[in-house]
Amino acid sequence: MPDNLKRTQPEDPKKINLAQAWEVDYWTKALGVSEARLRQAVKAVGVMVSDVKIYLGL
Repeated sequence: MPDNLKRTQPEDPKKINLAQAWEVDYWTKALGVSEARLRQAVKAVGVMVSDVKIYLGL
């Protein structure tokens, strides 16, 4: 299925998809962190938003 370029929120709001640039942009804004910090968090604890929030102290 082709990407829907009109999406404004992740398809699965419980997971962070770093393969999609627009999702990286979405999550950096939603979590108030840099892309580097987001990638570091995902690398450390995985893609689940709840785990990333805990890691980031949110």
